[in-house]
Amino acid sequence: MRKFRFMPFLLLLLPVLFSCNKELKVNANWKDVTVVYGLLDQTADTTFIKVTKAFLGEGNALQFAQVPDSSNYPDKLEVRLDEYSGTAFVRSYPCDTVTIHNKQKGDSVFYYPYQLMYFTTAKLNENSIYKLYIKNKLTGKEVTSQTGLLHNFEVLRPQVTVSYPAGKTFEVKWKPSQNGKRYQLMIRFFYVETLKSNPGISKMKSIDWLVFNNIKPIDMASALPFDLYFPCDAFYSIVGAKIQPDTLVDRTANHCEYIFTVGATELDTYMEVTEPSLSLVQERPSYTNIINGIGLFSSRFMKAVDSLGISQITKDELKRNSYTSDLGF
Repeated sequence: MRKFRFMPFLLLLLPVLFSCNKELKVNANWKDVTVVYGLLDQTADTTFIKVTKAFLGEGNALQFAQVPDSSNYPDKLEVRLDEYSGTAFVRSYPCDTVTIHNKQKGDSVFYYPYQLMYFTTAKLNENSIYKLYIKNKLTGKEVTSQTGLLHNFEVLRPQVTVSYPAGKTFEVKWKPSQNGKRYQLMIRFFYVETLKSNPGISKMKSIDWLVFNNIKPIDMASALPFDLYFPCDAFYSIVGAKIQPDTLVDRTANHCEYIFTVGATELDTYMEVTEPSLSLVQERPSYTNIINGIGLFSSRFMKAVDSLGISQITKDELKRNSYTSDLGF
């Protein structure tokens, strides 16, 4: 009968167990969380840094995101870039505020087309280290981070012209960028449309082909060039998918531009943890390199090889290839 000795005690606990608060409070007490995003690129004439705050409230968060005051600080923050050569301080670059006017609908869930940014037009040195300093002058809160810059690099192929023979491959070869962790290549194909009814009216147009965005070095210290090959048929497939037939115009292939973008280690890590997971484990760890805040402060480098001529082989193939034969080339 020993198993019944606890019954009176359990009966006394029942009112306590069933009287607990069943209401789940999603919104905790407010806390100032600074959100920072900035990518330094010495090839850009202006450096933009996005500084906002996290928000929380009763209701639909997507609706709050459409209101600028939800994520903007009410007062101007002190934001600056401090340049260092090794451990030696070089100079400071204060960042002012500007409102950009071309934020497109669909770029994010946040308000558009106007967004507040901090910026500087300082010329950045690829051999320097840059430390980001943010201070809320009302609360005294300080947020910091730092990054180095990526170095220029040499593209070995292509150099003068591009050619995409059907059924074969084309080569892309380049030397690594110092500190470069992830490489992307976008090929921009330019063509001219001429109105058949009035040959004097023509317009230059272009389409973009993302060839790759996740090429990484096996050894960061290696100076060996990347040497990759891709199917030429993919070029005609992309052109056929992105350009629609139009019986009113004639088209002429003009030139190509190869746009390389290199990301630093921190940017690569951030992309790794935010990319969609293909495994059954969907939850990813969050990543930030912002001290006393969240977000990303890193660097990238963009290099374009432009005015690349298009071979006659490619021009002829555009006329007869099954993907492009009806496009008027």
